[in-house]
Amino acid sequence: MGMQAGMAMTPASMADTTDVQRGHYLAIAGDCVACHTAVGGKPYAGGLSTMTPIGAVVSSNITPSRLHGIGGYTEQQFSDAVRKGIRADGAHLYPVMPYTEYAQLTDADVKLLYAYFMHAVPAVDDKPPQTHLPFPFNLRLSMAGWNLLFLDRHPFVPNPARTVQWNRGAYLVRGPAHCGTCHTPRNLLMAETPSAALAGSAVGTWFAPNISNDVRSGIGNWSEQDIVDYLQLGHAPGKAQAAGPMVEAIDNSLRHLTPADLHAMAVYLKTVPAHHDPGDTGSVDAWGSPYADLASLRGESLPKDPQQMTGPQLYDAYCASCHQDRGQGSFDGDLPPLFHNTATGRLNTDNLVMVMLGGIDWRTDGSGTRMPGFASALSDRQIATLGNYLTLHFGNPAAHVTPTQVAALRAGGAPSHLVALARIGLLLALMAIIAVAGWCVRRFRRRHPQRPAG
Repeated sequence: MGMQAGMAMTPASMADTTDVQRGHYLAIAGDCVACHTAVGGKPYAGGLSTMTPIGAVVSSNITPSRLHGIGGYTEQQFSDAVRKGIRADGAHLYPVMPYTEYAQLTDADVKLLYAYFMHAVPAVDDKPPQTHLPFPFNLRLSMAGWNLLFLDRHPFVPNPARTVQWNRGAYLVRGPAHCGTCHTPRNLLMAETPSAALAGSAVGTWFAPNISNDVRSGIGNWSEQDIVDYLQLGHAPGKAQAAGPMVEAIDNSLRHLTPADLHAMAVYLKTVPAHHDPGDTGSVDAWGSPYADLASLRGESLPKDPQQMTGPQLYDAYCASCHQDRGQGSFDGDLPPLFHNTATGRLNTDNLVMVMLGGIDWRTDGSGTRMPGFASALSDRQIATLGNYLTLHFGNPAAHVTPTQVAALRAGGAPSHLVALARIGLLLALMAIIAVAGWCVRRFRRRHPQRPAG
């Protein structure tokens, strides 16, 4: 039986201490706890529901429970689940579990992970709810065909033409840290597009930005230290600050990595082939400058209809007390300037809207950012008016926010048509099969006409 929750390890019940510790570090690098821990739940006990374009996928229990976890997994079965997306019972996992990235893990690192999960994680006998996806995605066997098309089963192979540091960074970014899961766009079949690695992609209501080495659309003008600061502290002064899912990744995972590993990741990211958005005519983190027009509001009455409030009026009421009159940020530097900030400089304004709606509340080890959300205080129209004021004066004037966009993000994002498209595709395929079968029957009959009886 698996260890009981809270049971301390003893020398007789644990693997080599060094292996377990190294496995724990790999689990942190992989941010396993983020997806496999429900809100208010026990670590790794599963039950977290993640919304995808095809429906909600519920994470599994990966504690060493023999009842509902992975306590009965052999090391090979564990490896197959992590790197091939196949459970011990033969069922296929959905790629919301980033096994397509974890496939890069070396045999040695999989062994270390197995040691950690089997000998250091307390067993929790909780059974998470099952995942129920609409047809045809409820047929897990269909993932076998998907894997044949899109899963690269080969572990990471160091590039001998690169330095040890570069190879370490490439391994972490491509494998354990699975950066491509969010930052690489996907095709119609929800597979990552290798030719656009780390070029940016929508993640639910958020946008995981371009982190390729393009100087305008990506992070090509960031120094290695800028990247390290962002990964470790959640902000790179004068460039960006983390929000949304990235806050979770930094808090649970990236900030705990060693300085050597963070620098290795930065070295590698600085070499990722650049992907440029033609709409970016300047660096996304270099737009805007201090701007002040609040003095013009003094003595003017607010409109009777709050929906008619102007951008300056909304900024004065909801932003200026923290970001100051010229958008220069707080005096102590805790709240960033609104200019030279990717939040206002990016053409995709989804993250700007999401921050205004939900705010940011993250402060760990003396770092982080705290900002209130205004979802209950401001309407879709007001958020759009304020957002356009911010991009016009502090950011990229070509960026726009619309009330329709705000409404969609407030509601959880625009609905996906992937299920309908899949069903239409299956119907067309079935019709094609029937047509081909009919043609074959008719051809056979023409070649072999029936002779009259007698």
